[in-house]
Amino acid sequence: QLQLVESGGGLVQPGGSLRLSCAASRSISSLNRMGWYRQAPGKEREWVATIASFAYSDYADSVKGRCTISRDTAKNTVYLQMNSLKPEDTAVYYCNALQGASDYWGQGTQVTVSA
Repeated sequence: QLQLVESGGGLVQPGGSLRLSCAASRSISSLNRMGWYRQAPGKEREWVATIASFAYSDYADSVKGRCTISRDTAKNTVYLQMNSLKPEDTAVYYCNALQGASDYWGQGTQVTVSA
């Protein structure tokens, strides 16, 4: 089993920044990929960013240029640095990990962008 715990969410003004963290309960080196998703009220969960082997990363168009996903394998942690935040970024952000056929999710962290 793998547990994922997100942190770093909060209330921020438009144009501000946040760094989300996702701490895994064991080594992330063997995972196929890790990523971030988000779900706004009344909307479906959507993909935000992915990081995989050899530090390959990809981003949704809605956050490209404003977000950076990274990982620290020594700390078993994945990060999402979010800059130039907009009100439409308001959502619960979830960490995801994929290993083979197993899909793991964290409990989510709330990000609210408001003046």
